[in-house]
Amino acid sequence: MLENEAAPVAIPPAPVEAPHSSAPPSPGAREFLTELACRSASATLLGIFAYGAIRQWLAAPARITLVLLVVTACVTVGLSLFSKVPAKRDWTPMAFVCSVGGTYYFLAVQLAPGVHLVPEWAGATLQVLGLAWQLFAKASLRRAFGILPANRGVVSSGPYRFMRHPMYLGYFMTDIGFLLVNFDVRNCIVYGAQFALQAGRIWREERLLSDDEQYRAYRQQVRYRVLPGLF
Repeated sequence: MLENEAAPVAIPPAPVEAPHSSAPPSPGAREFLTELACRSASATLLGIFAYGAIRQWLAAPARITLVLLVVTACVTVGLSLFSKVPAKRDWTPMAFVCSVGGTYYFLAVQLAPGVHLVPEWAGATLQVLGLAWQLFAKASLRRAFGILPANRGVVSSGPYRFMRHPMYLGYFMTDIGFLLVNFDVRNCIVYGAQFALQAGRIWREERLLSDDEQYRAYRQQVRYRVLPGLF
């Protein structure tokens, strides 16, 4: 080696980053897992309620209103398990409390027999009418419904020609039908709270949908929310 020749310098290899055991989930994966967890919890709660209610009914098969309460819960919660995932949903605390409380109120209902303010058949008739109205509204929405307030598109056909939130009228009818035949203090409190929560839920839905120009135009055409001429 010549005296003026620089000695070669050994360059250490660049450190290699150790591979992660698992990559962090993408936003799409997180949304999917959240949706899966929520729907699994809904199915579990519905199953627990239905099991307890059916046991009560087997002890007193004449209680048709109790069976219809289970059917209504299955329609409300069961169909939501297959609803379309919306692009925008309201996760604010108030919306969450109103929606979850207004939907799963049946878990707090007193299932044991109460006071009959009207005959069983009268309450059951009101429940059937309310359930039919709910199904009519849900059929108009197709899969565009769910638990939390969300923008799933504006629908103006079917019962939505007459009121902006017709499904809540069906809920009210089925609830009153059950309460009139199973009247007690606990159920009065539960259903009173449920009606208040549903009113809050409607308000949150209106607030969210008001950002949609198409919904604002629809609101100008259909003035009433639930009861034409009143509300």
